[in-house]
Amino acid sequence: MADKSLTIEIGITEVEQITQAEAHLRGIGTSELVGRGTARCNPGDENIPDIGDELATARALNDLTHQLMHTATLDIEAHTSRRVDHLRI
Repeated sequence: MADKSLTIEIGITEVEQITQAEAHLRGIGTSELVGRGTARCNPGDENIPDIGDELATARALNDLTHQLMHTATLDIEAHTSRRVDHLRI
């Protein structure tokens, strides 16, 4: 079996109290998947940028996970010609 390598690049931007992250997954087939996540600082809370980065990144990776599971489901269905009802994360 050949070794494979996937690359995830995460970009984070912060504008005022909103942090956005994009997670780009490369190395599967010819397509690139992009997961997105956002974090907003509650106006009554202290603004700690690292926490916003962590939350936005976690949400972007979660979005990416769901997209990858959806892609895998479609590929299984195409290969087996049978509907996939339950794949677990």
